[in-house]
Amino acid sequence: MLYRDFGKTEERVSILGFGCMRLPVTGSDPTNIDEDAAIKMMHYAIDRGVNYVDTAYPYHGAGFNQGGASEPLVAKALKNGYRERVNLATKLPSWLIKTRSDMDKYLNEQLERLETDTIDFYLAHSLNANVWPVLRKAGITEFFDQAIKDGRIKYAGFSFHDQVNLFKEIVDDYDWSFCQIQYNYLDEDFQAGKEGLDYAAKKGLGIAIMEPLRGGNIVNLPKEAKAIMDRAHVQRSAAEWGLRWVWNHPEVSLVLSGMTTMDHVVENVKVAQDAEPHALTTDELEMFDQIKKVFQEKIKVNCTACGYCMPCPAGINIPRCFSIYNDHWVFDGSPLAKKSYAVMSKMSTPPSKCAECGKCESHCPQGIAIPQELKNVTAIFE
Repeated sequence: MLYRDFGKTEERVSILGFGCMRLPVTGSDPTNIDEDAAIKMMHYAIDRGVNYVDTAYPYHGAGFNQGGASEPLVAKALKNGYRERVNLATKLPSWLIKTRSDMDKYLNEQLERLETDTIDFYLAHSLNANVWPVLRKAGITEFFDQAIKDGRIKYAGFSFHDQVNLFKEIVDDYDWSFCQIQYNYLDEDFQAGKEGLDYAAKKGLGIAIMEPLRGGNIVNLPKEAKAIMDRAHVQRSAAEWGLRWVWNHPEVSLVLSGMTTMDHVVENVKVAQDAEPHALTTDELEMFDQIKKVFQEKIKVNCTACGYCMPCPAGINIPRCFSIYNDHWVFDGSPLAKKSYAVMSKMSTPPSKCAECGKCESHCPQGIAIPQELKNVTAIFE
């Protein structure tokens, strides 16, 4: 297992982190985790050097407004000496926070659910333009300062799902130790993207990457993209290529993989043994550029997520709507797109509430007929 510095924390973390959002389940109920299988997977990874385990309050829950089954499962998996061998990360459910006391309430509940006295890496979960102002006003920075001082957490960070300008604003608004962003070879310019990656790295933040395989979508390549990958001089799975692309960036501290089977764990652990930064050749990087072009040709709405259409008076996250809509077409009706849409609709106003005021359309540099396209999004997902 390879390790990298986690920003200014001076902690050394395994380049592969165990994400606990997509653990194996019995049946279709996400709360019914297959505990034996999940614990065996986690122990296999930790025994081979993985020292970062990431969960969150709602993971494997029936909804985003209540605690899920992931945190209690992690507590079971980390008994018998495993807790001392890993850095434990979980997240404050930001969208449920209205007051300063709410923050303490959820953190204390999570400490009990995880059966630990200290959470090593604690994140404000899924920050965006709707959530961040509420947290800021409620005293999130004072909360983090106090929680670090009294030992309930060691390091404060945040995960992010919005535009890069807001990302930079949040980075500058507090003395964060680390952040978590979505990044893969299809998302260099999505949300924080490469610009945000570089910005956070220059500020000394440790950087954890989520969705390195786009929720598994990158593994299921269109036949045109698979043909390009099959011509590479080294034969690797689509998952391995995707992970190696992220690890090729020296700014990345660790990559979180939401592994669902033991096969996933075995493959990812193996790849993490030699995935050094700057290891990809010029020909290999060109291969990724060719594959990206295949995906781009399937895009329905030419939205660059520049954010000029925002804020929407109705509260609709327009760029996110189009990103999910494009994923539906790019990945041939992927179930993940529908799941992402359901989550987004709970975090912001759904596109069906568009008042067709036209403000967004007048500001769009791409000339997108935004109200009409939002109707198309609604037709697919609602």
